[in-house]
Amino acid sequence: MWIQREIELRPRPRGFHLVTSEVMDGVPEIAGLSVGLAHLHILHTSASLTLNENASPDVRRDFESWFSETVPEDAPYWTHTLEGPDDMPAHIKASLLGPSLTLPIGDGRLRLGTWQGVYLCEHRDAGGARSLVVTASGE
Repeated sequence: MWIQREIELRPRPRGFHLVTSEVMDGVPEIAGLSVGLAHLHILHTSASLTLNENASPDVRRDFESWFSETVPEDAPYWTHTLEGPDDMPAHIKASLLGPSLTLPIGDGRLRLGTWQGVYLCEHRDAGGARSLVVTASGE
């Protein structure tokens, strides 16, 4: 069976946000699969996806702190500045983390480790709602 859905994630401020449950809610057919794969792809160039710690909010804050320090908004070498000071750094951060994840499905759920969760990495101050295409296959 193949399933493909576009789901919209609610707007969030800049930062790293757990969205695992929103993904599962957006594709309820995953609950009927005993084995398979899910591919998640974000349809934006200033946000990204990653898989990491799902328990401590300190991890998400530390991610944001590191990325903000590593890819500063006020760098004098940015030339793509028409959309605001957070735009070009957001593109760089999104490229570093990437637009997609491929995750195993087992027993009707994403087979993640005990401490793993799917993050929406919002790199703009006000990026708005974000859309994901979720493609799942399995039996």
